Formats: sequence, structure tokens, C-alpha cells
Amino acid sequence: MQDMERIYSQYGEIVYKYVFCLTGNEDTTEEIVQETFLVAVQDINKFKGECKISTWLCQISKYIWYKKLKKQKLRQEIPLDSIQNSLFIDESIEEVICAKENKLQLFKKLQTLDEDTRNVMYLRILGNFEYSEIAEIMNKSSNWARVVFFRGKQKIKEEFNR
Repeated sequence: MQDMERIYSQYGEIVYKYVFCLTGNEDTTEEIVQETFLVAVQDINKFKGECKISTWLCQISKYIWYKKLKKQKLRQEIPLDSIQNSLFIDESIEEVICAKENKLQLFKKLQTLDEDTRNVMYLRILGNFEYSEIAEIMNKSSNWARVVFFRGKQKIKEEFNR
């Protein structure tokens, strides 16, 4: 059990940031993170060491999120008010509405990307992860994460220019 506490203290923040990028909701994120570590404790014997522990934990959390979406038929929405709400303090209502419209359009366009690209974009934009951290989470190289982010950014720019 002490090993799991050590694993939680070492990887809990990574899993939390990853799940928050998927859900965009703090309560749901906390629930999924708790369930992730519960599953990890129960299934620790299934961990074969073929990937990093952080990758294994993020895969468990991703599975739990998808299961939750399917079961409750939730739409994946990121509450626009919760993202950088402090930026709107000195802005007029028109500026706030325009900013929300732009964010809404951005997140709609992100949903059109393939799953890997979308995850990299979320981790980089919302999670402020470094390419090396994204690579660790996705079990890929830093260069892969950098290229996927760049290509995703290009696709989004193309969509906005249409």
C-alpha cells in the first residue's frame, strides 16, 4: 500500500492534468482520478512494465472517462467560464461574448481532429504540458508530440481561414 501512496504522490498531478484536459470539469476530474487509482490498486498485477506507470495510469483514466461518457451519454464540454475567467474582469460584455465565441469555435474545431492530435492539443493548450511530458503521457517521443501539435495547429488555422 505504501508503494501505491508513493505512486500517487509521484503521478497524481500528471493524471489529474491529463483527465482535466479530457473533461474540463474539476469535480469530474477528481472523481475519475480517484477511480483511476482505485482500479490501479486492484489491477496492479496486470501492469506488465511494458510502458511507464504514468502512461498506464493515464490509459486507465481515459478508459474510465470514455466509459463514463458512454454510460451517462455525456457530451464532452469544457465550461468556457472556468477557463481563464480572470481575463474578463476589465472587459466589456461584448468583448466577453466575442472571446467566448472564439473559444467555442476553437473547441469545436479541436473536436474535428483525430484523437491523438486532439489529446496533444488539449494537453499543450489547457494543461500547459511540455512536449516531453506529453510524450511521456502518450508513450511517444518529444519530437512526435511537437510535430503533432504543430500539424494540429496548422489544421486549426486552416479551418479559421475558411
